[in-house]
Amino acid sequence: MKSKLSILLLLCAATLGSAAAQTAAGEKSLYQRLGGYDAIAAVTDDIIQRFVADPQIKPFFVGLNDEHKKRVRQHLVDFLCQATGGPCAYTGRDMKTAHTGLHITEEQWQAAVKDITDTLNKFKVPEREKGEVLNAVGGLKGDIVGQ
Repeated sequence: MKSKLSILLLLCAATLGSAAAQTAAGEKSLYQRLGGYDAIAAVTDDIIQRFVADPQIKPFFVGLNDEHKKRVRQHLVDFLCQATGGPCAYTGRDMKTAHTGLHITEEQWQAAVKDITDTLNKFKVPEREKGEVLNAVGGLKGDIVGQ
């Protein structure tokens, strides 16, 4: 079950290169522009709530106990924090490995992207930052869909 939840983690993985390049150029990292740890934690909580309520994504959350849910949430926060140039360290599996055998469909992919977009809109993430996150998501599709 744990690997099923990593769909969300993978959706933001590609921001690593982008965040590093921006920081090297002296610009604020995506992590900083998004509002830091607390903002990423709040966005994570909202995305998870959307996934659990989404009929396309909900099956990946069935059967998790409360402790597992907390662990998944923390992995996601750490992943997003690191991927956007923050000070956290993600220690989970690589995304392609985590998604192998899940057979995630195009429809589930689109549902997840919509849920993430809805969360970014709810939190009024500026267009530039929202675009960076969504562009990163698009780059990961091959590692998620059909694995």
